[in-house]
Amino acid sequence: MILSGREIQREMGKGINIEPFSPSQLNPNSYNLKLHHELLTYSNNELDMKQPNPTEKLIIPEEGLLLETNKLYLGRTVEHTETSKFVPMLEGRSSIGRLGLFIHVTAGFGDVGFNGFWTLEIFCVQPIRIYSGVEICQIFYHTIEGDYDTYKEGKYQNNQGIQPSLLYKDFEKKA
Repeated sequence: MILSGREIQREMGKGINIEPFSPSQLNPNSYNLKLHHELLTYSNNELDMKQPNPTEKLIIPEEGLLLETNKLYLGRTVEHTETSKFVPMLEGRSSIGRLGLFIHVTAGFGDVGFNGFWTLEIFCVQPIRIYSGVEICQIFYHTIEGDYDTYKEGKYQNNQGIQPSLLYKDFEKKA
């Protein structure tokens, strides 16, 4: 089951934490998250799954930043979220998608116990000017049935900012 907006608000400080939290960002069954002013892009055109890939930081100025097509941008939410008993899910907002701006294309599924900022995979089909602080995506929460273990440690747990792919660490474990 998906939690209603009212239930998300009731769970604040209990099973769900969103910081900062504003009731104006609450929807009937989700909560809008805002885009932070920092972005990362990969420095190389060719990426390697088995290696750390270098990145460059971009700052979104007040007048906005024009995104290029065929380029992946990594952003993050302004809000830090934590959940102890619900499964968090992230989706781009439909108003954003209707501009050809795709947010979190492949990795919108979170783990119960996730604690951190959400790194956003941002891709556009045509050039578009973006602004920091825009409500860019929405988080919603599923209940979980049965016994479960919470996500306590992992590559992205307790992050403090934008996280480029850390897939190379999976290869290190197998070696």
